Amino acid sequence: MLLNCLYCVAFLALLPWMAWRRVSGGRPVAAPFQRFTGSIPVPPPKPAGTARIWLHGVSVGEVQLLATLAGEISRQALAAGRLVDCVISSSTTTGLAVAANRFGAERVFPCPLDFTWAVNRVLDRVAPDLLVLGELELWPHLLSCTAARSVPIVVANARLSPRSFRGYGRIRPLVAAMLGRVTLVLARSQDDGDRFSHLGARDVRIRGSMKFDGVKGDRGAPEVASLRRLAGFADDDAVFLAGSTQAPEEQFALEAFRSLHRDHPHLRLVIVPRHVERVGEIARLLDDSGLRWQARSRFATAAADPDARVLLIDTTGELAWWWGTAAIAFVGGSLDGRRGGQNMLEPAAYGAAVCFGPFTGNFRDEVGVLLEAHSAEVVNDGAALTAFVARCLEDPAWAEELGRRAAHTVARQRGATAATATAILGLLDSGEPQHSGCGFQAKSG
Repeated sequence: MLLNCLYCVAFLALLPWMAWRRVSGGRPVAAPFQRFTGSIPVPPPKPAGTARIWLHGVSVGEVQLLATLAGEISRQALAAGRLVDCVISSSTTTGLAVAANRFGAERVFPCPLDFTWAVNRVLDRVAPDLLVLGELELWPHLLSCTAARSVPIVVANARLSPRSFRGYGRIRPLVAAMLGRVTLVLARSQDDGDRFSHLGARDVRIRGSMKFDGVKGDRGAPEVASLRRLAGFADDDAVFLAGSTQAPEEQFALEAFRSLHRDHPHLRLVIVPRHVERVGEIARLLDDSGLRWQARSRFATAAADPDARVLLIDTTGELAWWWGTAAIAFVGGSLDGRRGGQNMLEPAAYGAAVCFGPFTGNFRDEVGVLLEAHSAEVVNDGAALTAFVARCLEDPAWAEELGRRAAHTVARQRGATAATATAILGLLDSGEPQHSGCGFQAKSG
């Protein structure tokens, strides 16, 4: 009851901020009143004898990983003659949009805020047989209400950074109580697993990082070829893509392009910001540069401008395919020390020459694997980024070898998703009726 009261105070205090976000053109808070009340759209009725798995992820990356996991769960269930039905929730607008694309809108709903009434109402409507949380999404009432119904809880692709571990260590009794309600933690690495165990997790198993499985990697995919045609990329163009960027990384990428494009006329720059609501700010930056540029949305009504060498992606949901057009890749959110980096495995899987900044705590283990295999480079600032792009252009054999090692490294690390799916299915009641199909197949893309 006390926690509900504290949550209510926080919710009311945040109402003006939520309203401001909506009217100011910023990214709005996802379905706040649906999440407050638990009045989510009712998922399709669960077929008789079917095991329903509720998956929850916050970010776009987590949702994409869970979609890949859902597809693997369904594949293994089908092979075993079992019927499994997967539904998914998210707590961000972008996560919900990606989930609707991958699962179908009828299987997607906003995750309830951590009020007992909201959580219990959602549990009544969804009626899950198992709850899977992506990476580290622990909320006291969500865990306690789910466990009270004897529904197993799994944390998949679980990660716990040293910084988070130190923070949780200060409230260890509370964290231990929450982790005590988690049935199974499937950790990305031994270090992550040891941290979870130290904080009180009962059953921790190491399954590796699903992020190696959740990336594309096929440059010949129709989606990649379509984007190349839309952008008007020639076969001999050297595409430098700065993806998932935050300020001032767009400025650094633009400076690298400006200093190199005259000596390398086939160089093309593609900027994909982390948050699409920043495209206006970046457009002004490009206008001030004096360079000819175009926006991705232009392609809906007109052909690509052949004289524009800079492309701003002002749409969402395509970055995984845009990476497949790049020869040189910079992965953003990694230069200012506040954001922890974004997914560098996506361009690595395509065999691009990949670089990123020194602040990549969100992908600590994955970065360690890439750097140990000499398949990526760290750049510390804008000047270093320019030097990296210059080396790739002036020594294409070096860049190609860096990319080849990156793709090989990602390929060698795959397999965690299959192991995770096997562990999740193992938690379902072995006495459940057997079937000959599966209730969900994740969409590609």
